[in-house]
Amino acid sequence: MAQTNKLSRTLSGRHINMIALGGTIGTGLFLGAGDSIQKAGPSIILIYMITGFFIFSMMRALGELLLTDQNQTVFIGFMKKYLGNRVGFVMGWTYWLGWIIIAMAELTAIGKYMQFWLPQSPAWLWELIFLVILYSMNIFAVKAFGETEFWFALIKIIAILSMIGIGIFMVVFHIHSEVGTTKLSTLWVHGLLANHGNSILSAFQMAFFAFLGVEFVGITAAETKNPLKTIPKSINAIIIRILIFYVGALLAIMIIQPWTNYTASMSPFVQVFSGIGIPAAAGIINFVILTAAASSLNSALFTTGRMIFSLSPKQSFFNRLNQHFIPMRGITISAILVASVILVNMIFPKDAFGLVTATASATFIIIYIFLLLTHIKYRHSQDFLNGGKKFLMPGGIFSSYLTILFLLFVFLILLFSNATMLTTLLAVCWFLILFTISFVKIKK
Repeated sequence: MAQTNKLSRTLSGRHINMIALGGTIGTGLFLGAGDSIQKAGPSIILIYMITGFFIFSMMRALGELLLTDQNQTVFIGFMKKYLGNRVGFVMGWTYWLGWIIIAMAELTAIGKYMQFWLPQSPAWLWELIFLVILYSMNIFAVKAFGETEFWFALIKIIAILSMIGIGIFMVVFHIHSEVGTTKLSTLWVHGLLANHGNSILSAFQMAFFAFLGVEFVGITAAETKNPLKTIPKSINAIIIRILIFYVGALLAIMIIQPWTNYTASMSPFVQVFSGIGIPAAAGIINFVILTAAASSLNSALFTTGRMIFSLSPKQSFFNRLNQHFIPMRGITISAILVASVILVNMIFPKDAFGLVTATASATFIIIYIFLLLTHIKYRHSQDFLNGGKKFLMPGGIFSSYLTILFLLFVFLILLFSNATMLTTLLAVCWFLILFTISFVKIKK
């Protein structure tokens, strides 16, 4: 067992850049873009830009906090410091549970994606294989995790850039496909709003879900070689990445084929590649989505292990590192909990995690709100007033309040939507339960 309880700093700028990039390209783009386009039409581009702006604002607040104390294992430590132990307790365990549930859903998805190629094979076998491989990478070397995420992110980037490149090529050379000649006017010729704008609010909800996990770069801060350089660079690049990878991909999708052609039941990437005559489209996109799910599972194991390490009392069983300076015990218990989904899937073959995953998504909105409240409290603290001014958030406290209002707006959409009302209420119940427990566990 290692004599020090400090995490290893072996993640390079290359790793952090790709981790940040992978966090801004979620499976929501590959799987949920069809539903978003159907709900909003071309106006979905504006919705992604608005949502992306506020996500970037939240990340700048996080970045400012991270550089005030680079030894914080996770950003929950700042919540404890500025909002109190009770808030840190509630938000910490909520964040941990949210990533556990996301990992369960992603592991279930991996089994189904593998059955696309091998339909006769049991899904649980692939789930177990992927979990063991990613678990092993997480406990032996932080650098191994960084390399894995680097290549997972690269695959997603190549897929999206290919889509954008095909769109530009088809427009410039007026390529003819099954739906007609490709031209810019395809974007607006069928109108700019779907359903006369009746579904526009629910599209905000879908856009927010697509960005879920972007804060993950904050979990890697304590294991970065040069956080003063790599963290600001990675966070500042998020806005450019949103414009290129989200806005660019959506523009290409809706220019190559009319937005009215897309259905919510199938990835628009599959539909585009199929429409331009690439027969292997389904297999290609299935591989990309598989790596996106594996990336999310990999990030979940990394995050949950460090959350338990951070939340556990000093020198307790889970507050220890292995010889590689990695919180192996926290990663192990998290992996065991995630693995329980394999047994559940055997007993209940139908997907029982849609409801729970949506509940976790609703909790992330509240976590982001409290992150911004932490930034506001920090700006009023002596730490800030005495000169701790690194990587300042543009607009300061005003930007934090404005972003909180936007997040509350999205939360209200969830609360008053028939499809998500129950899951949002379940999330509220979870917070109330944890807050009640905190009175017993935490002293002010």
